Amino acid sequence: MKINKVILLILMVGTFVACRNNHADEHDHGHEHGEVFSQIISYTNELELFAEAKPFVVGEQSDILAHFTLLPEFKPLDSASITLSLIVGTQGIRQTVDKPYKPGIYRFNLKPETAGKGRLLVEAKAQGKELRMEIPGIIVYSDSHDAIHEAEASQVQDPNGIVFTKEQGWKVDFATSLPQKGGAGQIIKTSARMENLPSEELTLVAHTNGIVALSGIDALEGRDVIAGQPLMRVSGGGLAENNIMVRFSEASGNYQRAKADYERAQILATDKIVSEKELAQALNEYENARAVYENLKKHFKGDGQVISSPFNGFLKELLVANGDYVEAGTPLLRIGKQGRLLFHADVPQRYYPLMEQIESASIRCPYSGKVYSLEELNGRIVAKGKHANNDNYLLPVHFEANNPGQWATGGFAEVFLKTRNVSQGVFIPNSALMESQGVYYVFVQLSPELFVKREVKTGLTDGINTCIESGLGENERVVVKGAIWVKLAQSSAALDPHAGHVH
Repeated sequence: MKINKVILLILMVGTFVACRNNHADEHDHGHEHGEVFSQIISYTNELELFAEAKPFVVGEQSDILAHFTLLPEFKPLDSASITLSLIVGTQGIRQTVDKPYKPGIYRFNLKPETAGKGRLLVEAKAQGKELRMEIPGIIVYSDSHDAIHEAEASQVQDPNGIVFTKEQGWKVDFATSLPQKGGAGQIIKTSARMENLPSEELTLVAHTNGIVALSGIDALEGRDVIAGQPLMRVSGGGLAENNIMVRFSEASGNYQRAKADYERAQILATDKIVSEKELAQALNEYENARAVYENLKKHFKGDGQVISSPFNGFLKELLVANGDYVEAGTPLLRIGKQGRLLFHADVPQRYYPLMEQIESASIRCPYSGKVYSLEELNGRIVAKGKHANNDNYLLPVHFEANNPGQWATGGFAEVFLKTRNVSQGVFIPNSALMESQGVYYVFVQLSPELFVKREVKTGLTDGINTCIESGLGENERVVVKGAIWVKLAQSSAALDPHAGHVH
């Protein structure tokens, strides 16, 4: 029993000593710091800078690893000569690097000489273009201990942060942007039928009775045609009545006879054998016969009326078949152009109070899914319905726009009619939004290599941009292209945000 008590006492003393030693170790090393780097982030319209630098201390070398990204392409700035200047008051130091350490990554080493608040100046020359960036608020410390503490305090961290490095972003279609603040109006989502403008479509008709003879493969719907190209012929050969061949022969004979009579009357009139009245009558008969003859000659060749395209375009619709009998005035075919389009949208009557407020529209291509603004296609609102259609009781809205070459007339497109702005909101591109089980979220940038997933509440959308009602501030940068790559990075193993960065 005494032995057991002695053993217990020895164990208690050993534990106490160990605890004191551990506490002493913690106290001795409580202010030790690993390698700490400050992040420098700046943007211009043409350039993004993301740099990691050893805190600036007077008399100490500061290593700077700088990532330069060209905007708006979000691709690395390569093969550039870059001068980095650190200016405090009137004193400054600079270093020029003529080539990157790695594509888009440049290494600098600066040794500050003056303590205080200063600025960094970036001057880059690449491919004959000069880029300039100024970063204010750079502090040079007189003591490294203070510099390290400030750098540690300014570290951007988040337990849910997603690491997506600049090198990864450069390899894919990736971009970030600040939300846009702008006006918000009502959005009316509907569909619209695409047709040619009336001025860019023409229906050709028969000028006489006859039998239709198509010009082979030239008369096929959808085929490109050029001005003057023959497409079909209407011939009266073989018809007992209203035979165009007989009419043309008669018109030719009447014209030749009237011409000869008039020329003879002119000669006789000089000798006063024919009166002025008779000469005028001969002239009238001649002009009438010539008008009939030239009209028939213009539209008819040797074996009937030739139907030719009046302009360059395409054969939109063939209204008759080979061998059909047609009468004068019968529609034969339609020729269209691929220039401007007329969109016909139908809107429910509940939107009637908003009809006069419709100012623009967005159009989603039915094949590629790309959305165009009306302004992008040089379009305009043509008419806004004041009367419901008799067939579907909907209100018509018409607008015209250029055809980017991807839309077929006669088809339908999804459209977003936009009314006059009545309030202000924060908007982001639809490409920035991700959706999961009906919940929308975005990836907010904490630094150019660290992002966080955040749920947002969405409002109106015009198919291009969406109004964010809550969850995002107007000064928070979000991923607007390549959000799926950040999502995949989230699913992979957690990475150190400094992984791959060698200082």
